[in-house]
Amino acid sequence: MSRIVAIVGRPNVGKSTLFNRITEARNAIVHDTSGVTRDRHYGRGEWNGTAFTIIDTGGYVPRPNDIFETETRKQVEIAIREADLLLFMVDVAVGITGEDEEFAKLMRKAGKPVLVVANKADNFQRYQEVSPFYKFGFDDVIPISSMSGSGTGDLLDAVMEKLPVEDNTPEENPDIPRFAIVGRPNVGKSTFINVLIGEERTIVSEIPGTTRDSIHTLYNKYNKEFYLIDTAGLRKKKNVTEDIEFYSVMRTIKAVEDADVCFVMIDAREGIEAQDINIFSLAVKRRKGVVILVNKWDLAKQEEGVTTKHYTEVIRDKLSPFSDVPVLFISALDKTRIHKALEVGIQVFENRKQRISTPKLNEFLLELIQAFPPPSHRGKYIKIKYTTQVPSKNPAFALFCNYPQAVKESYKRFLENKMREKFDFTGVPLSFYFKKK
Repeated sequence: MSRIVAIVGRPNVGKSTLFNRITEARNAIVHDTSGVTRDRHYGRGEWNGTAFTIIDTGGYVPRPNDIFETETRKQVEIAIREADLLLFMVDVAVGITGEDEEFAKLMRKAGKPVLVVANKADNFQRYQEVSPFYKFGFDDVIPISSMSGSGTGDLLDAVMEKLPVEDNTPEENPDIPRFAIVGRPNVGKSTFINVLIGEERTIVSEIPGTTRDSIHTLYNKYNKEFYLIDTAGLRKKKNVTEDIEFYSVMRTIKAVEDADVCFVMIDAREGIEAQDINIFSLAVKRRKGVVILVNKWDLAKQEEGVTTKHYTEVIRDKLSPFSDVPVLFISALDKTRIHKALEVGIQVFENRKQRISTPKLNEFLLELIQAFPPPSHRGKYIKIKYTTQVPSKNPAFALFCNYPQAVKESYKRFLENKMREKFDFTGVPLSFYFKKK
């Protein structure tokens, strides 16, 4: 089930500052339209062990004066429709503006859960000035300072209460894999599914972005059973007026959230591009299994000097440091290696479910750590005494030591590489948590 939070509001209320604080990082997709460049950010938030995807939107202007404001408004409206929870951000220092009031009407019309975030409440007087924002008609007004972090804990507590809980319906049976077909517009995602299930289940068009609504298709053939997740739905050509690329990002996020394994499809003729890497990174950060599908290989291989070996090396180099990912060359149109892709996806799903017993894990890791101990930190020697696999949907390992904060990222990568050499975790991100013993 998707857990998507969108930060929305008029310009200059502190949305990006809050986004950066929650994610502790920035992820931008750059998109050019008629000479206008704008950044959209989406990232991973986590609170009390629960992860969610958070979207930073541009400032909403009710009556835009130029193409930039018009395009930004479209994106905000898309985010409102696609999110599970909206953080309506306002500025306590300025008070209620006409733009806030018009935006509040849009929010009420959307019918989504809303938390009013009263930003810049960075002293006691401003903290007392948040009550007028109840005028909007929403139940919750939470004062914060996104700059200092004051109040953000209370905000995240409220976010956890408002987000949808996990669903245990039959479709969410953990024994049935859920495969998401994701990628940039017009790389062949819908064709892949149509060919696989043998019918026109999704709409195929040369217009990039014709795929719209998330569809779960049960596949039960040849002793294989799983759900295929595609962002499919009919959109007539005359109605293709929205920001297609941003819509694609929102739908991709939902598909990734719902999946166990993501098939990241790229166009063999174009190669792996920045947007492909963004989609791959999203899947990895959400700790999903990943398979790279290089589609339209029947067309690309006709070019002189193009080999699968060289192509794979280029892809793995661009995906570094996590490059232990299957790369398959397919043609959805010609039905080449389609079923092989499914076999690999099922294997990655099994790798993701893999559990290593505590004795076996300690025998391997502690012997490795003794032979190659972590570097000392400021004259202090780090001693790792015990390790165990954490009960979670994805492989995660807790290592107990005397100075957990001193373990360097390079040493974590070293342990991960050795784990991959010993156990088959191909296509699966690994998590290592160092804790105080």
